[in-house]
Amino acid sequence: MGLLDKLSLWLGISKKEVNVLCLGLDNSGKTTIINHLKPTNTQAQDVVPTIGFNIEKFKTSTLSFTVFDMSGQTRYRNLWEHYYKESQAIIFVVDSGDKLRMVVAKEELDTLLNHQDIRSRRMPVLFFANKIDLRDAMSSVKVSQLLCLESIKDKPWHICASDAVKGEGLQEGVEWLQDHIKAMKK
Repeated sequence: MGLLDKLSLWLGISKKEVNVLCLGLDNSGKTTIINHLKPTNTQAQDVVPTIGFNIEKFKTSTLSFTVFDMSGQTRYRNLWEHYYKESQAIIFVVDSGDKLRMVVAKEELDTLLNHQDIRSRRMPVLFFANKIDLRDAMSSVKVSQLLCLESIKDKPWHICASDAVKGEGLQEGVEWLQDHIKAMKK
């Protein structure tokens, strides 16, 4: 670490690096959300389904995020747990128009929250009730109820309604996440 790095860290102006897992079922909009959060000049024009995982980076005013965008396909969900220990926060994306698979999303969330590498840690969890632009989309309140989020007592959590394609609701969520990560690092 050079002198400028030490000085900026001491002054509190350096960007702290955090690892974040982006999880959810396939086709929930995880990759589109992460793509929208990246700098404009690095955004992909065409978003394709994630096979395995992708690593993406973006920055806010005070944090530098490394996001592990994990595939939500059934055969890849067992890979999620290999990244739990190194993560400081979780973004869990739900397709608010997919009523049929809400039970599966809840099962995956319960498995995640009860995993030994997550259970005892007070890491923030940001939920995006994505695809609010769909005609039959459920509200973030309804998604929260179906996922039983009020039962999460040992971790700070927040849910935002979002439209990943237009970027609606994303900034609110990232600001909440940034504030909670910073508070935990103090």
